[in-house]
Amino acid sequence: MPHSPTSPAHTANPTVLVVDDDPAMLALCKKILEQAGCSVLSASGSSEALKLCKGHQGSIDLLVTDLVLPPPEFSFASSDNEFPHVHGHELASRALRMRTNLRVILISGNIENELAGYGIRKGTLPFLSKPFDPPAFVSLVKETLKASPPNPESLQKDHSTGTKGADEWFD
Repeated sequence: MPHSPTSPAHTANPTVLVVDDDPAMLALCKKILEQAGCSVLSASGSSEALKLCKGHQGSIDLLVTDLVLPPPEFSFASSDNEFPHVHGHELASRALRMRTNLRVILISGNIENELAGYGIRKGTLPFLSKPFDPPAFVSLVKETLKASPPNPESLQKDHSTGTKGADEWFD
C-alpha cells in the first residue's frame, strides 16, 4: 500500500530524501537543504533509499537522486527483490509507486550521455547538472515542492507502440 505524506509538500519543513553514491555530495546536499529549512534523509544507493521510502513513518516530500547509482557489490537481479540496486530514474519510478505525493529531482554530472543512455524524456522530471550552485539548487527544490507530483507511469517509455508521444526523447 502506498504511503501518503502526513503533511503537504509546501509545509515550512519539508522532508527531502537525497540519494547519491558520493559521500561528499550527500554531505553537501544535506548541508544546503538543512540551511534552507528542510529535514533531510540520506541514502548512498537505491536499495537503501527504497527501504527508507517504505519504512519511514513520516512524510517524504521530495526525492533528490543521482542518475548513476552503482551497486555497492556484485549481485544478481531478482524480480523477488523488493529493494533492488537500480539507477536514479528507475528509483524515482519505484519510489513514486510507494509514495504517491512524492516530488522528484534528478541530478547528474553528465547530462546528455546519461539521459540518453537511460531513455529519459526531456522535461519529465526536474533536472540539475552537477556541480550546481547552492542557490539554484534551493530554488529548484522550492519550485518542485510547489508542483504536482509526477505520475509514475509517465516516467516509462512506451516500447510497445514505438511512439514517442508529445515528449521528446533523448535516444
